[in-house]
Amino acid sequence: MNADLPEMEELVQRMQHQQAEIDRIRRDIDTVLVSGYSRNDEVTATLRGTGRFTEFEIDPEALRRYDARDIGEVIAEAANDALEQLARLAEQRLAPVLSATDELA
Repeated sequence: MNADLPEMEELVQRMQHQQAEIDRIRRDIDTVLVSGYSRNDEVTATLRGTGRFTEFEIDPEALRRYDARDIGEVIAEAANDALEQLARLAEQRLAPVLSATDELA
């Protein structure tokens, strides 16, 4: 049983190191700005890594072309694209650490 103790301590240290790395990456992601776009790039939604939107830019031509309901749909497209971009970014940055965590299991 004592032979297992150094392995257990090493495992705990590795897990603590990986958790610290995950925390560092998440803090980095929180500071990132990500943009998402609607069809035809008529609306741009900017999102902080924390998940809060910081800005929506609407092409003035789109405001002339669409009614309020259509504008809402175009804004939703841009917002959803920004959320997808953020999810991909987080996945890419966390993947190396998370795959190393899977190896511990």
